[in-house]
Amino acid sequence: MAELRKLPEVDASEAWARIAQDGALVLDVREPDEWDAGRIAGALHMPLGELAVRQAELPRDRPVVVVCRSGGRSAVATEALIGIGLAASNLEGGMKAWQQSGYDLDPPDGHVA
Repeated sequence: MAELRKLPEVDASEAWARIAQDGALVLDVREPDEWDAGRIAGALHMPLGELAVRQAELPRDRPVVVVCRSGGRSAVATEALIGIGLAASNLEGGMKAWQQSGYDLDPPDGHVA
């Protein structure tokens, strides 16, 4: 039986630290309407369905924090990115957890759709 590998996950405070201190890229894999409602400032928008054809746009020299609304789609993306050799972590709880933790959204009056 194959051994299950634990997916690297970070909570909102660890994600914030990786962004602020380590220069991590935030990769937002939500759909355009979710992105438009509110996002993490400086994030790169790449809906999950586009990941396979756009993965070359991702930097290989810095960590990546992957986010979606609640953590499911971003877990799929994180696993795919690890598979191609990127240092990726899933934001546990997604944008919902980010907002509930009190971190800012862009735009300032944004919300998690």
